[in-house]
Amino acid sequence: MKIRIKDNSLRLRLTQSEVNKFQEVGVVESSISFPNGNSLKYFLIWNKTETFDIDYTADVIKVSVPFSTGKKWLSPSEVGVSSEFNLEHGQTLKLLIEKDFACLTAREDEDESDNFPNPLSNC
Repeated sequence: MKIRIKDNSLRLRLTQSEVNKFQEVGVVESSISFPNGNSLKYFLIWNKTETFDIDYTADVIKVSVPFSTGKKWLSPSEVGVSSEFNLEHGQTLKLLIEKDFACLTAREDEDESDNFPNPLSNC
C-alpha cells in the first residue's frame, strides 16, 4: 500500500492483492522504516459505523472505511473513495483511497505486476 502525504491530504493506493486482502480480512497494513530505528506504520481497516475515521497516534496512522462504502469501492467499476475531516482553525484534512493502476510508461525500478490494469492503456 502506497501512502502519499501532501499538506493536509492523505492518499492511499492499493494493489490488487491488497484490495483482495482488505476484502477478505478487513485490514491492510504497511510501514516505512527510518535509519534511527523508528518506523511509521499505516493501516486501512473496516469501520463498523457508517463514517470514515482517521487517527494518528504514536507513529501509527489508522484509516477506517465505512463498511457500505468499502463494499461499493470493491466493485470493479469503482476507482476510489474519499472523505474530508474538519480540523482546527478552519482547516480540512482530505483523504483519498484508490486502486493502484499501472503506469502507462514503464518505470525501470518499479514492479507494477500486481497493480490494476490502467483503463487508459490500449493493450
